[in-house]
Amino acid sequence: MGLIIRLLAVPSMLWLLLLINVPGTIYGYWWYKIQLEQTPPHFLLFVPDSPTASLFFCGVLVLFLLKKHNGLLEALAAVTLIKYGLWAVAMNLAAGAAGAELHWTHYMLICSHFGMAVQGLLFTPYYRIKAWQLTAAAVWTVHNDIIDYVYGMYPWVSSVLLPHIDQIGYFTFWLSISAVTMIYVLCVRKNRVYYELP
Repeated sequence: MGLIIRLLAVPSMLWLLLLINVPGTIYGYWWYKIQLEQTPPHFLLFVPDSPTASLFFCGVLVLFLLKKHNGLLEALAAVTLIKYGLWAVAMNLAAGAAGAELHWTHYMLICSHFGMAVQGLLFTPYYRIKAWQLTAAAVWTVHNDIIDYVYGMYPWVSSVLLPHIDQIGYFTFWLSISAVTMIYVLCVRKNRVYYELP
């Protein structure tokens, strides 16, 4: 496992991940196009959750290529990649279980978002996150949940899931807490193992 972790941060791998994540981020914002057109301007920043998480990670990859760290950006990327990656997987699988027909695009979303969560986890040995930076990322993430489920700006879900939107909001809040806790354990607590960028 240590060898895999070390290979992740070599420049060629970082460039490959950028080549995957940049188009994926752009496509993600395009995916939200119709919803964004119907979103009040003051909520626009908080609607495209997954592409924004991917954008944070692209920033981390660029800094890693420059042999630099930004703990706040790393905290935002790690927490949101895990949260929204797993959220999208759960929502698509839940829609299928509730009777919605899943097309190839749904399976593409499941695979790509699971990949987001995996990326967020695999790079944890390289992150340099302080407690205040994780706290700021937690505030951003929970605030986004409030915007989504109190003000109704949540990402559009399958119609079969709409009767359960309150339960989805509850699940999403605890998914946020779980992602923050995971990053605290892996990246902030004392005596954690660090890897240096090659």
